[in-house]
Amino acid sequence: MITVSELAVYPIKSCRQRVVTERFVDAFGFRGDRRWMVVDKSGKFITQRQYPRLVLVTVEEQDTGIVVSAEGMTPLPIATPAACDEASLSVLVWKDECQAVSAGEDADEWFSRFLGVECRLVWMPDTFLRQVDRAYASKGDQVSFADGFSFLLISDASLAALNERLDIPVPMRRFRPNIVVSGCDPHEEDQWDRIRIGDIEFSVVKPCSRCVMTTVDTQLGVKTGQPLRTLASYRRNGNSILFGQNLIHHGQGSLAAGMTVEVLKHE
Repeated sequence: MITVSELAVYPIKSCRQRVVTERFVDAFGFRGDRRWMVVDKSGKFITQRQYPRLVLVTVEEQDTGIVVSAEGMTPLPIATPAACDEASLSVLVWKDECQAVSAGEDADEWFSRFLGVECRLVWMPDTFLRQVDRAYASKGDQVSFADGFSFLLISDASLAALNERLDIPVPMRRFRPNIVVSGCDPHEEDQWDRIRIGDIEFSVVKPCSRCVMTTVDTQLGVKTGQPLRTLASYRRNGNSILFGQNLIHHGQGSLAAGMTVEVLKHE
């Protein structure tokens, strides 16, 4: 039997993950997942690709917003913008131009000091619809500030197969999945086309092409050579190194660790 072994969210894109036991899925994906994002002074998104220290930022979720903290920094509460706050900024995630709301000067100063570069923290309002790439999605399928899809799924067996090839094993958090599953063979998720978890169905639409972010040591905030180099030795497809599957969800509801994963259709 295939089950959910772990769920994770990333309230601020590219900052430290939060493992959760249960989470509601709304139109964007997991509620609150990557609704915040750090951008440079031109409005372009900032990630661990350029600033690996972002992974050292811990985000605590509260009813009124978030609290960010990191070593050497004073924890800062940041209120979620009100529903009536209009998007006043244009920001860029890859080629997608998105409308966003400023988190305020205090948040901007906090992140600028931590990263050592002028930057801003922004919020994606409920009113903005960022369309998922129509090559993989239907009209109206939306995503927050995630790279391209609301969900990334990886199996524990796939990570175990990688770690058998590494001198020093890496944790699953290197790959920043939302859903981790157990009870299947390594890379069996590559063969799935549609699955159901609880009341929500997911289309398995695209293998995830991995980048240098997988080499960031999540405890130190520095890049290493692994595991990307080893992954390239057996998971390369053309110019891409593939690990995990991107999902598009259909419907809303709650997911919880321990739920059964039903494979409705194979490729």
